[in-house]
Amino acid sequence: MSGTSVDGIDAALIDVEGNGTRSKVSVIAYATFPFPRGFRKLVLSNSLPGTGTVDLICRLNILYAQFYADAVRKLTRKARISLSSIDLIGSHGQTIHHLPSPHRMFGKTVRATLQIGDPSTLAKLTGIPTVGDFRTADMAVGGQGAPLVPYVDYLLFRSKSKNRILLNLGGIANFTAIPRNSGIDDVVAFDTGPANMVIDALMNRLFKKRYDEGGIIGMKGEVIPSLLRWMMRHPYLRKHPPKSTGREMFGEGYINQILTGWKKERKEDLIATAAAFTAASVHDQYQRFIAKKMKVDELLISGGGTHNTAIVYRLEHYFSPAPVRAVSELGIDADAKEAICFAILANETIAEHPSNVTRVTGASRPVILGKICL
Repeated sequence: MSGTSVDGIDAALIDVEGNGTRSKVSVIAYATFPFPRGFRKLVLSNSLPGTGTVDLICRLNILYAQFYADAVRKLTRKARISLSSIDLIGSHGQTIHHLPSPHRMFGKTVRATLQIGDPSTLAKLTGIPTVGDFRTADMAVGGQGAPLVPYVDYLLFRSKSKNRILLNLGGIANFTAIPRNSGIDDVVAFDTGPANMVIDALMNRLFKKRYDEGGIIGMKGEVIPSLLRWMMRHPYLRKHPPKSTGREMFGEGYINQILTGWKKERKEDLIATAAAFTAASVHDQYQRFIAKKMKVDELLISGGGTHNTAIVYRLEHYFSPAPVRAVSELGIDADAKEAICFAILANETIAEHPSNVTRVTGASRPVILGKICL
């Protein structure tokens, strides 16, 4: 998969035995393959109304599939496994636009999302059956189409003794709350707001860098109280789950508001405040929607944000005394987790198991996700 940060393709090679709650998963190999120079800017410019063009989106849909096919070949070579021995590819694709709120058009109610990286092309280029386009089936029955990872979080991380929150820190932050000794219908999950998205965009505009490596700049800066208060008043934080968000709310327009309203502030302080907002908004959403029903025993984090000390430091402060641990401590690579999840979701699709959690997405019923491309 490639996430909202558009920083490369995450590819995981896994072995799965069984399916559903009987799934046994072992990770064979994992790698991230960067995109060519200039590609990220092109994708982001085609992810917002007014800047995207249908001809470029059409070509990007196929180009992404070609890049994904290259990643599959490279990873199998790295693992010294023949391409023909791979049974199945699960491909999330690249989200170009996500519109989960119902919109009336010509007498119909439309919820829409677009992930590019055509799975049929990927299947043909690799010779491997591919499951892709996971989100639309959930949206067809009234769901948000996101988050989809909670189903896998439950399969891999449920506990008989601990209340766990699984927090993924990608471009967007999303968490899954799993009460101890619970069933799948007890799981609560939703997007909490931006994780790395705002930090990355500010780093690009202010420092000409793709991200704050290690959170070094965020740790050097001081939080700007007025900016943090403004960020914490974002209406998304007050919205009740099920909910999901993306670049539509926290993209270029949001960044322009920050840089216009706080243009006299030190650059390092803007980065520090963006990191503080990531942690504060996660904790705010926990307090608003989870804490009254489940007191967290441990916070398990994954995604690129696990390497940002400015985010992790503040998460530890907010969630103390509950420990903040990387999922790698439980045997799943923190960077590979989302790629692993979509491999498992593909396995569930082939097993004909519904894998949307209706309480999470708001869908009217459980459905089998994805398109199977031979």
